[in-house]
Amino acid sequence: MTRLISWNIDSLNAALTSTSDRALLSQEVLRTIAKEDPDIIAIQETKLSPDGPTDKHKELLAEYLPGYKTEWTSSTPPARKGYAGTMVLYREGMDAAVTMPRIGAPDTMDDEGRLLTLEFDDFFFVNCYTPNAGDELRRLKERQEWDKLFADYLTSLDKKKPVIACGDLNVAHKEIDLANPASNHMSAGFTDEEREGFTNLLAKGFVDSFRFVNGDVPAVYSWWSQRIKTSKANNAGWRIDYFVVSDRIKDKISDSSMIDSGARADHTPIKLEIEL
Repeated sequence: MTRLISWNIDSLNAALTSTSDRALLSQEVLRTIAKEDPDIIAIQETKLSPDGPTDKHKELLAEYLPGYKTEWTSSTPPARKGYAGTMVLYREGMDAAVTMPRIGAPDTMDDEGRLLTLEFDDFFFVNCYTPNAGDELRRLKERQEWDKLFADYLTSLDKKKPVIACGDLNVAHKEIDLANPASNHMSAGFTDEEREGFTNLLAKGFVDSFRFVNGDVPAVYSWWSQRIKTSKANNAGWRIDYFVVSDRIKDKISDSSMIDSGARADHTPIKLEIEL
């Protein structure tokens, strides 16, 4: 059984080096992930410099998550520094060919460290941090183009071998995927355009593993706003983090679930178990 975990950490540096209350909660999440003993860990929104993790970052990360190889990609000019970024940790002894694909995305999206692909013997593993449509949906048009290009990219991989793609995809696909759909219809992450983009991705031969395993279970989310202090206590969340799997290996999935992040708001880790 292969166990995979995905988590938007919202700053690797803050999680590893800060002593704030939030950082302490993040560190507890890292300990929780370690207890799951995953084979692969995907991290989004690392917010590292173009040079990637420092020696200190690597040392601290190895204390929480020992026994892993680390691959990363960061935002580089002309994109903003210290923005977005992704990382994959995979168990020592596993071998992978690593690429940081450019998919022809608009604006600076290809320079923001949003995609990291590892090719293993039996499958492709893609870590993705999908661009947010932004305040007042100012980046919605570019986001729509990204969704098309990302779907095409996964399809091209799927022609070679099965794909497991994961990450913060910044979309609640259906009304059941957020607590307050009526009041968020024009919010980034729940526009008709973004939801259609995810529908189109699945139509190309992929499955939303959580819904495949769990059906229409309500009120299970992966993100709660930090800006609203009661959002997590009231479970006023969104499900915007996913494991998307090639249709032809969906029957090998045994678990797709959320990992409890305790009192920490923002994203919670998600888990996939699959026989590969």
